Amino acid sequence: MRNARILTVALAVAALAMLLASGPGTRAGWWDWRFGISLLRYAVYVGGAAALLSLALVALLAVPKWRMRPWLPVLALCIALVAVAPPLILLGQAKAVPPIHDITTDVADPPAFVALLEVRDKSPNGAAYGGPAIAAQQQKAYPEVKPLVIAAPPREAMQKALDAARSMGWEVRASDTASGRLEATATTAWFGFKDDVVVRIRPEGKGSRIDVRSVSRVGVSDIGANAKRIREFLSRLT
Repeated sequence: MRNARILTVALAVAALAMLLASGPGTRAGWWDWRFGISLLRYAVYVGGAAALLSLALVALLAVPKWRMRPWLPVLALCIALVAVAPPLILLGQAKAVPPIHDITTDVADPPAFVALLEVRDKSPNGAAYGGPAIAAQQQKAYPEVKPLVIAAPPREAMQKALDAARSMGWEVRASDTASGRLEATATTAWFGFKDDVVVRIRPEGKGSRIDVRSVSRVGVSDIGANAKRIREFLSRLT
């Protein structure tokens, strides 16, 4: 029984270590992003095994001779739950949105990358827009992602866009007031994934129409991150 307790705690701690290492290790470049994602998957498997063993040991506490150190299985269960909860939450979020990573306010004429074009072309996801199939999935999942029209003229709108981009922690890579184009790179908090953003500003009456496109460099699904980024960016402009 003692060995079973030790094994359960060891599995729970290992699962938690996988979870905690997955993001920072990927962000630091210690391993490929695919391995970082795999660590999350393994954390669920190992943490799930630890949780099941912990529950079995907790049930055995009803037997008097096995009540020695009853806090160990309870501790292991708590650690295991902490390890498996975040990956399972991410999995639920991924299933709730379409497996796309290129979101734009203008699916008919998405803003194009210029300054970041070479970087995009070298990335696994490339620079080309996916076309009607991607547009249909986006419009169904994120109908609220639409162009924004503000009363400010294009030059003033560009300054607002720059301020909003910097306030969100984006790395501004290019800004061209004459052509109404802003390009920037956003870095995700946990894994350090690079997502590229292009903002297009055009005259609209006496004001400006602002279109945004946010694209992940790697991965099939962005788990809703690009749509969320666009919504936050446009909300700051209003």
